[in-house]
Amino acid sequence: MRSRLIGRGVAVLGALMWASAALAQSDFPNHTIKIVVPTPPGASLDTLPRLIANRLSKRWNVPVIIENMPGAAQNLGSEAVARSEPDGYTILASPPGPLVISQYIYTKLGFDPEALVPVSTFASQPTVLVASTAAPFSTLQEMIAYAKANPGKINYASPGVGSSLQMETAMLTANANLDIVHVPYKGIAPAEADLLAGHVDMMIDPLGNVFQYIKDGKFKALGVTSLSPIADLPGVPTIAQLYPDFVFTEFFAFAAPPKTPSAIVDKLSEGIRETVRLPDVAQRFHDLAITPVGSSPSEMAALLKQERARWQKIATQLGIKMD
Repeated sequence: MRSRLIGRGVAVLGALMWASAALAQSDFPNHTIKIVVPTPPGASLDTLPRLIANRLSKRWNVPVIIENMPGAAQNLGSEAVARSEPDGYTILASPPGPLVISQYIYTKLGFDPEALVPVSTFASQPTVLVASTAAPFSTLQEMIAYAKANPGKINYASPGVGSSLQMETAMLTANANLDIVHVPYKGIAPAEADLLAGHVDMMIDPLGNVFQYIKDGKFKALGVTSLSPIADLPGVPTIAQLYPDFVFTEFFAFAAPPKTPSAIVDKLSEGIRETVRLPDVAQRFHDLAITPVGSSPSEMAALLKQERARWQKIATQLGIKMD
């Protein structure tokens, strides 16, 4: 009799817990949502989530805030999200690095990227190899020739070892057999500031970050990583003209902590997808030379699977390992 009563009590408690969880999911969101951006303020990865957060706040009538958490090649903020409660109130807005590259570079990564739950890819764009106006070269061929004639004299900036931008530059260095020096930063914005000041010679950066600088003559555009030339950058060649496999697209995506319920993920994804398709939001993306995406969780999962396979091969080829 006692065991039957205990069994019934456990069953009732389980039913209550299930009902409470179901109510919490159906009521989502009912308080502040935090979007963690693993970079400093200022770059497009910071600008675009702020734009989306503002619209989601109006859509759901709850605050949606941005918390910048740069460091460790964008892994610091990603780890913080991975350790957060799986309730949808803390999510990550990430570039490719933490999602598809870090696991092949860092031997002591503090989170499992594959355990993060895909929500939506919200933007994509090619990257551009840009140089300081003080650099002693103005084209890709001139840079390669100068680097070969002056080994160790050119340096390049990146937001950290294992970031997609650093890996792309390392691939270019390997393809051209160059000896150039890597200068890592804690984010794109401080790297760009030093490039503007002439403290570093060049870097690969998403088009949306550097488009205006190129138009204003503050950066030299040496080459783009798209398969075809970019109409908004007339006269700038593709790097693939020299190295046919050198084609990269930088994506930005939202991910949730491991074990976040699908009902919450679906609601987040739906809100994000509909937001980036609003005419004025989409126009803002295009003004920054960025393509709005708005994928479903399953579409984002397929992209991550494809990108992980590609970056695993690149990481093996380059032989880069970090503790």
